[in-house]
Amino acid sequence: MEIDAANGLCDLSFGERVRFYSHNYMRCLMFIRTCSHPEKSFTKSLYSKLITSSHLLEDFLDFHGAKNNADWYYYRELAAAVRHLSLAGYTQKHVLNRLVFYDIDAKEDFRVHGEVVLSFITGSLSNLAPAILEEASRLGIAEPAEGGYPETNFPGVSSGEMLDYNIYDEDKDQQRNQIVRVANEFLSIADDFDTYEFYEVYDRDGLKALVPEKVNEVEIRRFEMLVHNLQSSFDSYVIHGGFRYGNRGLKQFRSYFSVIFHLLQIMGRLLHFYERHLIEVGYKNIYRVVRRQLCELVDPDRLLDCTINYGLYYVNHYFSSGRDKAREILKENVEKGAIQVPIPKDLGFHCRPSLLVAKVVQRYGGQVDLVVDDHRFDASSVLDIQWAGGMIQKEGIKEVSFEGDVRALKDIEVLAGVNYGEDRMGKGIPLPKSLKYLR
Repeated sequence: MEIDAANGLCDLSFGERVRFYSHNYMRCLMFIRTCSHPEKSFTKSLYSKLITSSHLLEDFLDFHGAKNNADWYYYRELAAAVRHLSLAGYTQKHVLNRLVFYDIDAKEDFRVHGEVVLSFITGSLSNLAPAILEEASRLGIAEPAEGGYPETNFPGVSSGEMLDYNIYDEDKDQQRNQIVRVANEFLSIADDFDTYEFYEVYDRDGLKALVPEKVNEVEIRRFEMLVHNLQSSFDSYVIHGGFRYGNRGLKQFRSYFSVIFHLLQIMGRLLHFYERHLIEVGYKNIYRVVRRQLCELVDPDRLLDCTINYGLYYVNHYFSSGRDKAREILKENVEKGAIQVPIPKDLGFHCRPSLLVAKVVQRYGGQVDLVVDDHRFDASSVLDIQWAGGMIQKEGIKEVSFEGDVRALKDIEVLAGVNYGEDRMGKGIPLPKSLKYLR
């Protein structure tokens, strides 16, 4: 083999190259073709080999224009199918392997449903394997002479042994601030995800109406990145160690957004495959033919069921459970204080001032009370503040106290300094830059 130094090309033909890039890929598929117990044979090692080998082949085929070639388009689409299903399978296998360490609710139901999803993925890959080998044969790509990989090439990563736990988590000076920040970010992401609130199991028509119009790869990947950044921040600045010892509340909190992150990963991969490869959008006959062939190997209805009725359902469920844990953590870690401020001049706590105060408290997530004499009102509730406003007006009170989260108290003090964002006639006025989030 000779290499052209000027442009980095070697003298291998396309046929020789495609056999090279198909070799490890086909050995994996030959192994799958003979699997009698997919639930045991499909290990993370096998998924990893499928991911890398299919990715290399897909990139090679794309580079050489397979997307625009009627002979090679189906082979290219099959490689993409293997890659995305394997990525989802790897993550689902990881979740089930790690489930023993996750301190989450509804764990047994989650495990049962997760095994159904994994069974769908392994079944789809088992359907794809012989079809791909048959297509390779049609294209003149011979099966590797050494046969499929032996099962010993794909050991499981889990064993019954655990290494000694001898690196311990220690509190740092800045840990409390980081904990509060992460808990607030989690609550913010959870609130944003409420757009996809799950009410009931979707039937076939409901799934097709939902995807991709309301739930799609782009939006799910956006949330995946947000939760991934949250997990990275938590692991970097709050807890460095594993799951077994240390602050159980914090590690339980991490379990929730770790599970959510992995579920979003699975959803993203399945949605990508569905939207890019199974929805009929192409006008060329070859696109329609290949789509029908893929749908016979990977059931699109079951794929959507796994994505929505498993993935979306449990993401919502664990965001809800995680919210409760985040609020507990905030109560334990937020610095508390008290301030005394004047009431809004002339008009008191009517709609606008009450709403702005409640928004400040909601932004930080900690508990803040509006204190009037011996009465306490929830300052995150517009109705509670207005209820307090009636008492304040009746008794002619000019100043009140707010007690709780010092971060919110600082902003309430600033807000009170500009008469709660309005003039004495009740018209809105500009707010300071520090309160721009209220605009």
